[in-house]
Amino acid sequence: MPVLTRLIPSPVVVDIRPGALEDLPVLLADQRISSGGRLAVATSNGSGQVLRERLAPLLPDADWYEVAGGTIDAAVGLADDIKGKRYDAVVGLGGGKIIDVAKYASARVGLPLVAVATNLAHDGLCSPVATLDNDNGRGSYGVPTPIAVVIDLEVIREAPVRFVRAGIGDTVSNISAIADWELSHRVTGEKVDGLAAAMARTAGESVLRHPGGVGDDGFLTVLAEGLVLTGIAMSISGDTRPSSGACHEISHAFDLLYPQRCALHGEQVGLGAAFAMHLRGAREESALFAEVLGRHGLPVLPGEIGFSVEEFVRAVEYAPQTRPGRFTILEHLDLSTDQIRDAYADYAKTIRS
Repeated sequence: MPVLTRLIPSPVVVDIRPGALEDLPVLLADQRISSGGRLAVATSNGSGQVLRERLAPLLPDADWYEVAGGTIDAAVGLADDIKGKRYDAVVGLGGGKIIDVAKYASARVGLPLVAVATNLAHDGLCSPVATLDNDNGRGSYGVPTPIAVVIDLEVIREAPVRFVRAGIGDTVSNISAIADWELSHRVTGEKVDGLAAAMARTAGESVLRHPGGVGDDGFLTVLAEGLVLTGIAMSISGDTRPSSGACHEISHAFDLLYPQRCALHGEQVGLGAAFAMHLRGAREESALFAEVLGRHGLPVLPGEIGFSVEEFVRAVEYAPQTRPGRFTILEHLDLSTDQIRDAYADYAKTIRS
């Protein structure tokens, strides 16, 4: 008997709109996630405290847990704190670090996670991966997909606009990542999951082609939807392949080589994607990437995030070591230092023309 369909791990509900935060208790009750409001809410000691003041009266039976940072120790500590207390669910209220800690902790104690994002900096808010700092640097841990995702556009507007811009870079980079996946299929025979690729590509293209800006609710909605779709694409494929290629290898190299100076993840992968498109000979697409990223205030040259050309060349050269076994345009071309330097000079000349 052939398998005629497949189940896709995805949130039960995705609520993206202004005012969604105040309706969180109703959503949890209506979706039978938590009818009694017995919740463990993880938040930061910064902006999370302001949101706690708004939400606490609406969730009188919730317990609040302050998360110190995005580390594996913080995640394990949160899991230990909430274990055995008969909660209905865990709520991660904050940015990527808080949500990733809550993802890991909820998985460890066997509770569903509700992701309430306070910024749109990257696609981790709905992904089946928790990225946490550990003693060896940073690790990725497999976790269940959130049962619900809530994004209040009014809250998003209160966050620094740089975080929204970073989310743009992360989503647009999907297009470059899919090109790397398809390249690997042609060269190495790696299997491409067509549904995951379609979702991730659609998310990237919807943001790349949207005429609006970070001040428009319409654009913010499309960006938030794109981040959610990317997370689901990763759930479908079972790894980060739909959204991570040479663009992310370059970003990881920045993180490892210059840990005290690295920029936001989305800023780095956007730059990496534009350069990777140039490397594969897609000059028009690379120029379009640079034009759109620049229009939204994102960097398209390393100097715009504080790196010299030589530091960028070193990062590109080191990048393949960050994801052993992953095949992208960088592994395919296997460029020497001088070739990378020449390619960058051509890239910089092209996007300036």
